[in-house]
This record gives sequence, structure tokens and C-alpha cells, in this order.
Amino acid sequence: MTDKTDVLIVGAGPTGLTLAVELARRGIAHRVVERAAAPSAGSKGKGLQPRTLEIFDDLGIVDRVLAGTTPYPPIRVRIGRLPVYQGRMHRPAAASEQVPYPTVRMHPQWRTEALLRERLAELGGAVEHGAELTGFEQDADGVTARLGTGTTLRARYLVAADGGRSTVRKALGIGFTGQTREEERMVLGDVRVEGLDREHIHAWVRPGRGMVALYPMAGTDAFQFMAPLRPGATPDLTLAGFQRLFAERSMLRAARVTELLWSSLYRVNIRLADAYRAGRVLLAGDAAHVHSPAGGQGLNTGVQDAYNLGWKLARALTGGPASLLDTYEEERRPVAARVLGLSTDLHDRKSYKRDEETYQLRVGYRGGSLARAGGERMPDGPLRLADGSRARLFDLLRGPHFTLLSPDPVHRVPGGPQVRAYAPAEPYGGARHTLVRPDGHVGIATDSAAELAHYLTLV
Repeated sequence: MTDKTDVLIVGAGPTGLTLAVELARRGIAHRVVERAAAPSAGSKGKGLQPRTLEIFDDLGIVDRVLAGTTPYPPIRVRIGRLPVYQGRMHRPAAASEQVPYPTVRMHPQWRTEALLRERLAELGGAVEHGAELTGFEQDADGVTARLGTGTTLRARYLVAADGGRSTVRKALGIGFTGQTREEERMVLGDVRVEGLDREHIHAWVRPGRGMVALYPMAGTDAFQFMAPLRPGATPDLTLAGFQRLFAERSMLRAARVTELLWSSLYRVNIRLADAYRAGRVLLAGDAAHVHSPAGGQGLNTGVQDAYNLGWKLARALTGGPASLLDTYEEERRPVAARVLGLSTDLHDRKSYKRDEETYQLRVGYRGGSLARAGGERMPDGPLRLADGSRARLFDLLRGPHFTLLSPDPVHRVPGGPQVRAYAPAEPYGGARHTLVRPDGHVGIATDSAAELAHYLTLV
């Protein structure tokens, strides 16, 4: 017997979980399968960019995220025992009406995933752990997938969120253009340390031996340990190996690594999938693009992939135009290409500087087929409505619907998307009609009711 669902999501990291939440809150049948027997315990991607926090606001988990995060503390760099630099990676900024979450927050990936799983459970969904995708075939109507559990599953679409080594991407034969810098390897782990304050990120450089850095993980008693390996060195991912690297490179006698909680060997990969879609199968997150860790872009770009794809999949499955799914690659692949260039540049320059270019608030789709005099992120802010009441824009946008700011009656298109309309006291942004997509980007801003009605036939 073959099980059936609308969307099969392969991979339960931040990208797959964000997509699952997006589908669940729209009532779209889906399955999330993950080959690992249990959730990962590693900190991995630890920085949540301001734009990702806005997405988590929409998904209903931002308060939970903020409760367990802190801004990045100052970084102290020493050469041996000699202090050579102290500063911040991110410029402190106060929240404003337009940008309620202005700073990058430190949040270990395992906790981000836990909160997304929690939200998914609230919406009636769950992750199927220990369920590896072992094979699949597709036809014009859907995908037939086989799982290691013995289950055969029929889905209308399959989304690969299964990481940089994606078995789905490889099975499709989609190229993954770029480079793997085999000579640039890094020992990564979560450790407990005695004798080290948690008010700073600590980095040491010892000439001839290399660098080691320790990041105090917000809301925990652990540090993330990062140490590049010298070319040809054999990695030792045991507690003794981490202790040896720390002692050799920091030369501290008053501090020591006492416990190893999780470890991994990281290689610098800089790659972009040649295509994001093959028929009924789509790629998202690391399956479509992998970055250097500089700038904290990878996890955040994957979350935004899922946020872009979720509403489009839901519309395609509920009467929307099939061509809508073509805009996923059109919009997201250029973003990933720019992010790859940015993160690679930061990595090569060994730059600690972070600014608006890395915060992802400037990501937009202007000039694309779904951006008619629009495409940019809709900022937050106060809005006075025609009835005299006041509202916050993000409160109006929150949810799976389109949002229309217009003084005219609601424009309806048979079979069109769900639209919530609000009449502002004066035209917002200078246009009579401003339609905001479910992912918070302006779809169209126009004075023409006919142009607005036509746009609604495209989505």
C-alpha cells in the first residue's frame, strides 16, 4: 500500500522545518522525513539575522527565540598572550519602527530547530526520524518515494532540504558548481570550559600553530569551539584532541576544556546548484547552496528559501497557477549567488566586520515576474487606518494571507489567493493600492485597479 501526501520534505534542519510550518499553517498535507534517528545536538549555525527574526515573528516563534538569545558579545583577539584587538562583530543598534529586530542574535542551531519542531507540533505536524529516503521516481503528476522504513509514499511534490551532500540533488543529476577547499578544514565542536569568562568571544592566534576561537553559546553553559587545521594535519575529534588544540594555541594555563558535547570536521565549500527545480522536485537550503561560515548566511538563506517556497507551493496545490513555482528559482537563486560572493569575500579577507549587507534586510526581488513596481521587503511601522484606528504593519501582515492596503473595496479574483484588505487613512508609500505577498515582500504598488486585478491572476 502506498501512502499519499501533497508535499514530501526530505530533511528536518531549519530549512525543512520552516517549510513544514509554512505548509502546516496553510492546511497543506505534508510529511517531513529525516534519516537521523534523533535531532542534532550541535550548535552549528549560530547567528540569526534580522530578516530571519522577522520571519520567525510571522511564524509565531520570535518571542521564544528572543528569550533564549543574546547579541554577539565583544570579541577579544590575542596573539599568544598579547591582546591585539577588541571590538564587536555587529554594530549595536536600537529597534526602530521600521526594523524591530535590528541586531544579529546568537542562538545555537539545535535550539532553533527545537523551537521550529515545537511550532510544527502546535500546528499538528511532526518529524519522522529514522526515515531515510532510499529512492524516488517522478512523473507528470507527482513523485513516488521509497523510505528505509519500508514505506512507499506518493507526493505531488518533493522538496529536498537534505543538506550540501543532498542525495536528492545527486539523483537528479543537478550540478553543484563551485569549489571545495580541501586545504581549509576546521574542527568544530560544543565544549564546556573552566576558567574562561562568558562575556566575550575569545580568539587566540599562535604563529606557526594556528588559531582557536570560543563562542559562548547564549542560554547554555557551553562554548562553540572553532579551530582551523593546518594542511595535512590529522583531525582528532576526541576530548583529548580539543584539549590539545586549545592548550597549544591559547597557551592558557588557567583555563581548560573539560567536556566535549558534540564535534564535527568542517570543510569550506562554496557551491551553487545549477537548477533549483527538476519537474516535481525542488531544492532548498544547503541542498541548493553552501557557503563559508563567514557572515552567518547559510542557515538564514535556507530559512528564506523555505519562506519563499512555502506560499507558492500552497497556491500551486490549491488552484493557483502552476507557473508560480517557476518564480522560486527565479527569485532565490540570484540571492544565493550574491550571498555566496559576500560570504566568500568575508572569509578570504578574514574580516570580523558585519553590517547591513549581511543582515539580509535588503534582499528583494525587484525586476522579477512577481514584482510589479515592488519586490522589496515591506518594513514594519505604525499605520493609521481610515476608521481612525492604529495598527502595526507586521501585525497586519502576520499570517498566510496576502495583505492589501487600499482605500477601495476588496478586489477579488475567482480562485485567487486569500487577501486581507485594510484601508489606510492615506495612500501607503504613495500608491493607491499596495499588495504585500505572504512572505512580506511587496508584490505590486499601483494606482490602477486593473493592474492590481491582473496581478492577482498571477498568484
